[in-house]
Amino acid sequence: MAKIDGFRVKNYRALRDITLGQLWNQRDNNPLTPMTAVIGKNGVGKSSLFDAFGFLADCLKVGVEEACDLRGRGGLQRIKSQGQEGPLEFEIYYKEDANSRPITYELSIQEDKSGRPYVSKERLRQRRRSQTTGWPFSFLILEEGSGVVWKGEEIGVRENEINVSDLLSQAANKAPGAEGADREIVELEDKRRLGIATLGSLKQHPRISAFRQFIEGWHLSYFTPDAARSLPLAGPQKHLNIHGDNLGNVVQFMEREHPSLFRNILRRIASKIPGVNTIDTHKTEDGRLLLRFNDKGFKDPFFAQQMSDGTLKLFAYLLLLEDPEPPPFLCIEEPENGLYHKLLDALAAEFREHATGRKGGSQIFVTTHQPYFVDSLSPEEVWVMEKGKDGFSTVKRASGDQIVQSMVQQGLPLGGLWYSDYLDAR
Repeated sequence: MAKIDGFRVKNYRALRDITLGQLWNQRDNNPLTPMTAVIGKNGVGKSSLFDAFGFLADCLKVGVEEACDLRGRGGLQRIKSQGQEGPLEFEIYYKEDANSRPITYELSIQEDKSGRPYVSKERLRQRRRSQTTGWPFSFLILEEGSGVVWKGEEIGVRENEINVSDLLSQAANKAPGAEGADREIVELEDKRRLGIATLGSLKQHPRISAFRQFIEGWHLSYFTPDAARSLPLAGPQKHLNIHGDNLGNVVQFMEREHPSLFRNILRRIASKIPGVNTIDTHKTEDGRLLLRFNDKGFKDPFFAQQMSDGTLKLFAYLLLLEDPEPPPFLCIEEPENGLYHKLLDALAAEFREHATGRKGGSQIFVTTHQPYFVDSLSPEEVWVMEKGKDGFSTVKRASGDQIVQSMVQQGLPLGGLWYSDYLDAR
């Protein structure tokens, strides 16, 4: 399963310039863990960081201009850090699997003369198999919609040996499709679409295709219980969507495609939800499949539409973790909302078990305000976000504080230390 080792974002709302984990030129940093939590007070930028991942996924899906307006973002000028002249910049450092060489993806977004956002730069690079140090080789370079792409698994250009501007000059002067022995000059028809969206659909570019599929597989949960209570039209759907309003469709798919597995999943989930004895399904006359929760204190079952917010939310999270084809990256904002505080330790344990399991489950990224949830985490898994005097966010790893490390090693819970202000700036 693919995993993000590091992430950098610049000029996105309060995130003027923050880095989490390891980058190709910051390899002394430890990579992100399979389970990562970002904590902090209200208004420090946690939601902006969460949305930065969603923005990247939206850019791939619909293009940068529409992504700037989706989910109430309000356009490029609203999401760009105030007072900053540079472009929006994103950098992802990831591995396709545990044994593969890391790949770096870099994206810059600016506005044109009419104020519309477009992709100004895009780059993918990777070291070769025999290379452990030095500059990686770029296998995709795009600037202003034109550039060069290298085919296959190994070919690329080392940027300190060949002038990148010369390559891009060739791209501007040659017709699209012109080829060298191992490279192809490309020109995008629409500079508001990502190059990886187009080139990633071509078989001759396997590394680009793998990265595109990786981002397409991300799941960002904006789950709302009221949405999950809706009665969608009949029709199976493979995966839960971001709001959870297709919960009944996913249940229908699981019942149809994996009946034995689904019954086992329902039994396992029921055993983990307090007060619930069994969970089963009921088919309506119009072909929809409804969830029924059998409460231990009542003879007749309750449908999902009658269950509490916390029960529905816990069921949705556990169903995500039980997906036969889990997303490579699962991002959840404030999973504690609506849940009894004594359930949070168990939920954190479920997340970690999934993220670190032998089957290679999703890498999980959460933001939280809840010390009870943080109690179950290690300092290496927790990042503390704060807001500086200039109004921009900063972030640090809890494991970087030796006092905190020593206290945790002595048995003090990390959430308790946070509650006591030991994780705040000193």
